[in-house]
Amino acid sequence: MRFLVFWLALPAVWCATGCDGPSHTPDRTRSSPTSAPTPVSTTTSAATPTSDADLCAALVTHWSRKALDGDTYGDYQSMGLSHGQYQILRDVVDAARSVKRRQGREAADELIDRQAHRACTERYRRGTPSGGPWT
Repeated sequence: MRFLVFWLALPAVWCATGCDGPSHTPDRTRSSPTSAPTPVSTTTSAATPTSDADLCAALVTHWSRKALDGDTYGDYQSMGLSHGQYQILRDVVDAARSVKRRQGREAADELIDRQAHRACTERYRRGTPSGGPWT
């Protein structure tokens, strides 16, 4: 029984002695006798979760640009879109094609950004649409 307890406790001992920081070997790349040590940043940033509307807009924007270039394949599920998001993409790409012919690619990209953001914000204004994961 003691043997089993020893083996169960061994990983905790290893981590307590070797997992809590850098090795005891000096890091000679950070400073030299003639220079000051390199400062280490202590600033941390909290991760902000992406809203459903922002995620939708990012996906629709990405795939709309690919579709405008004729560089897409598959269906909406292979793009990671719901059916509703794919409908937004289709509407955005249709409008962008027309703008691209008349005003050029830059104007089409601006239209994609605006319309994707506006349509996705509207879609998720009241939370996630109900009706299943692919609606």
